[in-house]
Amino acid sequence: MNRLGIDIGRVIINGTSGPGDTSFFAGDTAAMLRTPAVPGAFDAIARLVPRFADTWLVSKCGPRVQQRSLEWLHHHDFFHHTGIPADHIRFCLRRPQKADHCAELSITHFVDDKPDVIAAITPVVPNRYLFKTWPTTEAAILESLVATSDLDDLTALAGDEKRIAVVRADQL
Repeated sequence: MNRLGIDIGRVIINGTSGPGDTSFFAGDTAAMLRTPAVPGAFDAIARLVPRFADTWLVSKCGPRVQQRSLEWLHHHDFFHHTGIPADHIRFCLRRPQKADHCAELSITHFVDDKPDVIAAITPVVPNRYLFKTWPTTEAAILESLVATSDLDDLTALAGDEKRIAVVRADQL
């Protein structure tokens, strides 16, 4: 069963080119809420969600940014637009801890903009996507799902052939 995990900063909520993960949350609440979404994020995620058994947001940030992230997501009606349940969100204080969440949630596909996160989740997440844009990321995820589906179809077919072979052998 495929499960999708998605980072928030610079993957859903557009960031700046500054070094900090949360620089886009500087300023007052009104300024933070004006921060735009990453181009194409809501629509691409909405198209991907039905293809997975579950979709989770997994983000590294402290308590203040956790609260602001939730405010932003609700203000922009993210959960309604994408179909992700509002309680499908996990936070951690260090990036490598995302691997713990991915393992606990049985995440099979994960999107993040940080190479160190991709490295940290490699032992537990088979399909990892270093985010650049939503069109390229969505295409890569869909390609992976098609390849997995083809493999599942072949496995099922092989299982049917074995069952058929057993039935034929029993008939002899």
